[in-house]
This record gives sequence, C-alpha cells and structure tokens, in this order.
Amino acid sequence: MFALLQVIIKELLQLRHDRKMIPVLVVGPLVQLIALGFAANLDVNLIPMLVVDRDRTPESARLVERFTGSRYFNLVGTEETAEAIEPWLVENRAQVALVVGDGYGEAVAAGRRPTVQLIADGTDSNSAVVGMAYASRIVTTESARLAAAAIARGDGATGGIGGAVELVPRVFYNPDLLSRWFYVPAVLAMVLLLVTMILPSMAVVREKEIGTLEQISVTPLRPWQLVVGKLVPFAIIGIFDTLLITAAARAIFGVPLRGSLLLLVGLTTLYLLNTLGLGLLMSTIVRTQQQAMMGSSFALMVPMIYLSGLIFPIENMPRLFQLISYAIPVTYYANILRAVFLRGSGFDALWFDALMLAALGMLTLTLASMRFRKSLD
Repeated sequence: MFALLQVIIKELLQLRHDRKMIPVLVVGPLVQLIALGFAANLDVNLIPMLVVDRDRTPESARLVERFTGSRYFNLVGTEETAEAIEPWLVENRAQVALVVGDGYGEAVAAGRRPTVQLIADGTDSNSAVVGMAYASRIVTTESARLAAAAIARGDGATGGIGGAVELVPRVFYNPDLLSRWFYVPAVLAMVLLLVTMILPSMAVVREKEIGTLEQISVTPLRPWQLVVGKLVPFAIIGIFDTLLITAAARAIFGVPLRGSLLLLVGLTTLYLLNTLGLGLLMSTIVRTQQQAMMGSSFALMVPMIYLSGLIFPIENMPRLFQLISYAIPVTYYANILRAVFLRGSGFDALWFDALMLAALGMLTLTLASMRFRKSLD
C-alpha cells in the first residue's frame, strides 16, 4: 500500500507540473456542462413560419393571428400562392408554411367545416412533429371559439360542430418523419472532426515529442511546404471518408441523396479547411499528444457539436449561444449536409454557408500557419 501511495503521489505531482493539462481537466468539464445545459433542449419554440393567406378575410386574419401571436411560431414572410413555398423551405428560411385557401371566411360564416393546410419541413423530424402538434392545438382552440360563437348566435342545428377548422398536415423531404434521416448525416460531420482535427493535431505533436519535427525544420523545406505536406494526407482521408459514409448512409440506412454528390464533396473541402486549421492551431498550443487529444476533444469538438445545431436546434438556445454558433464551422456544414441529402438544395441555396466556411477556414488556417511557422523559428 505504501508503494501504491507513492505512485499516486508521483502521478499527482507530475500532473501538477503539466500546467496546460490542468485547465483542460478542470475547466473542460465545466464548459461542457454549461454548453450542454443550455444547448441540450429538444423543446421547439419560435418556429420560422411562412403564411399563404389566399382568403384575406377577417376570419382568416384571425386564424393567422392565432399562430403568430403564440410563442410557438415566428412569422418570417408571406406569399400569394402555395407554389412559392418550396424555395423558402429549400433555403431554410422557413420550417413550416400555413396555407389558408379561398373560401375560408365564407365557410366559417356558413357554419361549414373550413380547411387549412400546414406544410412542414421534415428535414428535422423532431421539429416537424412538435410544430404540427402546436398547430393542431392552435386550430383546436380556434375551432372551439368558432363553435362557441355559433352556439351564442343560436345556430343549434350545427350542434357546435359546424365551423370547426380541419388541419391538413403535409411533410416535405421526410414524409415518414424518420429520425435517422436527421441524425445519420450528422455522423459525417463528427467523423471529419475526429479524422481531420484531432488526429492531425496529435500527429504534429508526436513529431515534436520524438524530435523529428526539428530535424525536418533544418531541411530546405519551406514552412508552407511543411504545413501543406502535413495536412493534405488528412484532407484526402477526409474526402474518402465522405464518400464512404455517404454510400453507407444510402445503402444501410436508406438516407436519400437528393442533391449533387459533387457539390457535397466541394463544400466538404471548405469544411476541411476549418477542421485542419483547428487541428494545426491546437498542435501549436500544446506540447504532448495527451494534451492535443484532451484539448481538441474538450475545448473544440464537444462544444462545437452541442452548439452547432447538429443535434439540438439553435433557435432554442439563449441568444449568447446563438451568436457563438455563428462562429462555429459545424453550424454551416450541418445545414449543408441536410440540405444536400434531404432537400436536394443546390449552390444557389447554400452559397452563404459556403462563403462562411471559406472565410472561417482561411482565417483559421492562416492563424494556425503563422503560429506553426513561428514555432519552427
């Protein structure tokens, strides 16, 4: 027992001298708790909603107000025809669309059963299910109001049933609301984080530990050649993993690829600029492989997964964490994955996500390269 105690004391003393590991072990769990506590929220509020009111009567306006006045839906736009709905869904500007057809007000006045349609984006199956449940609740409330008004007018023949609103739901892109269609594409983003961020950082640090990096630095190689030579192999592996996971997602899980595979690979390359840059940047901060693995996992990978919308909706997070999510590359790549796989979106709908990935990637890779060159000098 005395010998065991000495070993424990030795490990604690050794850990105390590793000053870069202590913040990771102490602050890392706290950061994860805060991020998970605020981000892990499957409740759905303020769903972006598009309204197509073709009736334009006081009755239809009252129904729309029922939706927009609740805390469940946020009106983001209006259109004249139902044909204009799909671009809003494809570009992820709206998640649901409420369609009030002609004759709604006339049906209410005549005591007939009016019909409204709710079109939901099934890309996020959880949000679609919850959104339709909220809409059903609102329509039920409006139907009860119409029935009470009919009874007050003495329309006894209706029995309080006439005028009850019928909600007709329709789900785009994932009509069966399969949750695996939402989560399986997210696996690609997480795998690329592991392969092209954590592993490169550990590979560079490993060369520092065994001294080969210093030997390479005295060769005629220029710093940029060394950086590119270090990162390109992992980029090639990342592209290969993209093709492999895409094929497996279709063959094993039946997830459709409605968009262009070439577009997916091209935008994945922009995402790799970010992951490779973050991995290289981490390698310039830490000194050991253990620090690289712990730092990449605790400080980068886990918070980015929580706050990017990859699993939990960004709309439900506090405003501060929503702002942080805009600086996370996974946020834009997650939207790209689901848009290409499920919505069949093209570059015209994803140009902003591509632009943000390119900007963040170039910034991260530039900072990492500058620090890497400085460490060589």
